[in-house]
Amino acid sequence: DFERVFKDVDVIIGPTMPLLPFNIGERIDDPLKLYMCDILTVPANLTGYPALSVPSGFRKGLPVGMQIIGKPFDEGTLLRVAYTFEQSTKYHEYRPPL
Repeated sequence: DFERVFKDVDVIIGPTMPLLPFNIGERIDDPLKLYMCDILTVPANLTGYPALSVPSGFRKGLPVGMQIIGKPFDEGTLLRVAYTFEQSTKYHEYRPPL
């Protein structure tokens, strides 16, 4: 499916995780909940397509990431998209109060 999609687009952009980060020190005993943390990154990992995650804002004071998936052997485009986003938004510079 990635092959078909990449005939029309240079990158695929979406959330890195489907849920907010866990609290510091929070113990998670539910294996399904732990698996769900990675569910959106699994396709790129299994197919070998290059992908990265950049800070894309905050929700309820917690950081959220944006995953960018690129074409095979086109890491340059992937990095340019990530760099352009970071320079346009400055989310990577924000530090929430502790």
